Amino acid sequence: MSSSVLLDNLISALQVMPGVGPRSATRIAYALLDRRRAEGLQLATTMQEALTRIELCPCCRNYSDGGKCSLCQNVKRRTSGVLCIVETPADVQAIESSGTFFGTYFVLHGHLSPLDGLGPQELGLDVLEQRFASGEITEAILATNPTVEGDATAAYIAAMAHRHQLVLSKIASGVPFGGNLDSVDEHTLATAITQRRPFA
Repeated sequence: MSSSVLLDNLISALQVMPGVGPRSATRIAYALLDRRRAEGLQLATTMQEALTRIELCPCCRNYSDGGKCSLCQNVKRRTSGVLCIVETPADVQAIESSGTFFGTYFVLHGHLSPLDGLGPQELGLDVLEQRFASGEITEAILATNPTVEGDATAAYIAAMAHRHQLVLSKIASGVPFGGNLDSVDEHTLATAITQRRPFA
């Protein structure tokens, strides 16, 4: 406990960030108070605006400033008929940085995990089913993380896609088992996208 209740509250609040424990939070708090008060206030304003105004795109469930995101508004992408299904918005960013995919996305915001309360409804699979049924999608690329949960989620989505007679593929090998897409280098990810294979 410090000499200030407000400082204690700041240190505690900073620990909501992933990977930030009490020591890191204390260092950050002191740095903001000692030398970065203006930047800290700007950070607080930016965070408040982002957390208040950022929504999920109604089409792909990626983050947007309201309504459809810029990727879903792109006519060329929308009419490509190719949909890439990923677990997180960070995965979209990773694939986009590879410069090899020009279709649309669907973001699950997780994977099937009954123990964590993440079922089909929480992943928006009802919305995905509507997209499959719309007739706009001709191919679905499964780009879930190569983990047990990711593979189980991919198998569930594959069954949905088969019901709608879609071409189904899965990103190629090169992504390490147990890894996350947002930690893979751009070349490996580009190879994985361009050499995707059918999902059995």
